[in-house]
Amino acid sequence: MFSSRFFRWLTIPEGAVPGEDSFFFFARPPVLETEDLVLRPLAMRDAKDIYAYASDPLVARYVLWDAHRSISETRSYIRYVRGLYRRGLPSAWAVTLRGSGRVIGTIGFVSYSRAGGTAEIGYSLARDCWNRGYATEALRAVLRACFDRLPELYRIEARHDIRNPASGRVMEKCGMTREGILRGQIYYKGEHADVAVCSVLRPDLPEEQVEDSAEP
Repeated sequence: MFSSRFFRWLTIPEGAVPGEDSFFFFARPPVLETEDLVLRPLAMRDAKDIYAYASDPLVARYVLWDAHRSISETRSYIRYVRGLYRRGLPSAWAVTLRGSGRVIGTIGFVSYSRAGGTAEIGYSLARDCWNRGYATEALRAVLRACFDRLPELYRIEARHDIRNPASGRVMEKCGMTREGILRGQIYYKGEHADVAVCSVLRPDLPEEQVEDSAEP
């Protein structure tokens, strides 16, 4: 099943029901704006842009999903994410360039626990957008939005394969603290990999707001 390859570790929030803040946050993710980016819910019209980078083996090298083999696979992914929106479950934002509107990546939840007050965030970007500060902008916006809109959250973490130190630098620029390395923590792409864990706690972030706007 295609969707399981993309969200195989997704933790469904306990007892998500209409009327709770988290349900509406996940059902209608807020549009987040930064200097260079607009983060918004995924739409079917994004398939071409997403396939352009998600089919790149280098983009898929250190993430949990495999490179897309066809645009129909990309459309299946988008339908899956939109199904999560409809159910009020944690999912992902499209990362778009301000001005052009091009989708250059996604960022969203790998896991979420309301009871534990914890979440894990993951992200990926098109290769031609690496090393331009976009991942840092996107992650910083999502961290702030999650802490602002989900009062139950106390800890947000992110992980990266230690062979991908650039991802770790993004996390640290966003105020996340590297906690250590979990040896052989994940098995993907046919091998066990060592993973570095970074986290940020609610008290760690300065008091500021990320600009958001009405849902599209």
